[in-house]
Amino acid sequence: MSNRSARRRAREFALQGVYQWLLTGNGVALIEDQVQQNSDFDKADRDLFHTLLRGTLNAAGTLEEHFAPFTDRSVGELSPIERAVLLLGTYELSTQIEVPYKVVINEAIELTKSYGGTDGHRFVNGVLDKVAAQLRATEVAARRQNDQ
Repeated sequence: MSNRSARRRAREFALQGVYQWLLTGNGVALIEDQVQQNSDFDKADRDLFHTLLRGTLNAAGTLEEHFAPFTDRSVGELSPIERAVLLLGTYELSTQIEVPYKVVINEAIELTKSYGGTDGHRFVNGVLDKVAAQLRATEVAARRQNDQ
């Protein structure tokens, strides 16, 4: 646990917040307050946590419109962890342009491996690859050309 970066911890706490929101519908202030009670929260990138949680919850409908076409079932049928990771990953792909798309996807895969079902990370990877190709077409095309 100690080797995890402050950014990874921020993503983990944001995931917990989005998950809680999906299950309870609680407001962002209450969720932030509850998540910040965790004894490890001081090791997280506080600014990134707030940016990810608030941005994801405020744009949830739009974010789901981005990834829903690439899922094999309705958004409501996704596991709450997969849905929360896809929301966070799609938010980060659409707004955190300074973070390479591969980093966003890899972080989402790691979150899903840690908190999701057995093969959930494969599903998340496939969906976010397609979302990245749509939201960051230039970056993805440049990466693919460099990999050849």
